[in-house]
Formats: sequence, structure tokens, C-alpha cells
Amino acid sequence: MPSRLFTRLIALCTLIVMAPVAQAAPPVAPAAIAAALADPARSTDNRALDAGRQPAAMLAFSQLRRGDVVADWGAGGGYYSELLARAVGPRGLVYGIGIDAGYKPQVWQPLLDRHDNLRAMFVPAASQVFGANSLDVIFSHLEYHDLYWSSEKYHYPVRDVDAVLRNWFAALRPGGRVIVIDHAASGGDPRETADKYHRIDPARVRADFAKAGFVLAAESTLLQNKDDPHTVGVFDPAVRGHTDRFAMRFVKPR
Repeated sequence: MPSRLFTRLIALCTLIVMAPVAQAAPPVAPAAIAAALADPARSTDNRALDAGRQPAAMLAFSQLRRGDVVADWGAGGGYYSELLARAVGPRGLVYGIGIDAGYKPQVWQPLLDRHDNLRAMFVPAASQVFGANSLDVIFSHLEYHDLYWSSEKYHYPVRDVDAVLRNWFAALRPGGRVIVIDHAASGGDPRETADKYHRIDPARVRADFAKAGFVLAAESTLLQNKDDPHTVGVFDPAVRGHTDRFAMRFVKPR
């Protein structure tokens, strides 16, 4: 069997996820989510983020099922990837998706060693393409706005957002879900708000997904913060960690 390093090197050429079809399974129980959060192997840094991110509620909002195949879009340091891997169980599979230049082996290797159902897929943006009917869930935490952001320094190219969402729609099985959690902006051109503030207008997200054929199934206000003025960047000390955020669950019709 090829090593995980070899698997990752193959993935750097192109990311075409062709996962096995998951069988119908029960929803992830609250106790399973609680166990994932209580895992003593989780890093101190990740645990410190829990209060602001409310992961138990966000994972419940996602309506995960045991055995789901999940793409954690913009996985960063794997904060949600490891929680998702625990939640979907050994018959599930989680792909941590990221830009190749952002891969940190010292962060990811311990996660991969602990979770046999987790794969790190850090590849160039042009290769972040999923195979048809290969996924049950796409989970995007604080990353959707980056589809509108470009940076030569951080290797984020200008993207065709419509094309990305067409691929997501094709990749999801009927009834599949997309979870979007992001920093709220108050209108404006999405590329300008992404570049200046790393935020996005919730109305833009709804419109993007409707255009792609998705149905908005639910929204959560749990992470809202009415004291966030939307006029500062999300890394500003005044709001960092407690920005005004929205959460949406979209569904591909059956």
C-alpha cells in the first residue's frame, strides 16, 4: 500500500477525488461530536479556539452522517478536519483541502497519524477539482470569501467562482450539503471586500449558490456579533476571533 506521503505527492499533480459511494447511515450523535472535541490529542491552540468558533453547534448544524465523505475546503491547520474525521467515523473519509504552498507537515503529520480516514490534499488552486458524485459534504469554514481573493504572495490566483461552484454541485451526490461559515460584510463588490477586509456579504453567498442550482436549507445566527462594524479587517485585534459571522447550509436537490 502506498505511503501517505506518496498519496499526497500524487495529489499535488491533480486533485480528482473519486471516493466510494457511502451507504445510508444514521446522523452523527451529539455524544460523538462531544467525544471529538474532548479528544486529548487535540492541540492546545485548537482548543483555545473552541469558545469563539462553537464547533459542537456548527457540526450539529452541518447534519453530518456516519460514513460521510467530506471535503474540508480551506482546511488550514486542520482545526475542523480532525473533528470531521472523528465525527464521520472509520467508514467516512475527510479530505483537508488547501493550497500547496500552505501545507505544514509538522502540523498535518500528527493529524494524519491519528486519523486513518483523513487525507491532506494541498494542491495548486487549478487542481482543486472534485470528481462527479464523489462527496456528501463540502465544509467551508472562514474560506468562501477567499474564492474572491487573489494574492501572488500567498499563491491565491484569480478564480472563476461560478466554475468552482459548478464543480461543487457536480461533485456532491443528490442530497449532499455545502456548509459555509464566514465573516460578514455589508454589501460591496465581493473582490474588494475580500481583499480589504477578508469578508463577504451573506447575500452574495446566497446568490452564488442559487445560481449554481443549490437550495438554501438553513441558516444559523449563533456566531453573529452585532458589535462588529464590518469596516475593519478580520485580523484587527478589535474583532479577531469574534467577528460577525454567518452560517448557511445548502443542499443539492435529489
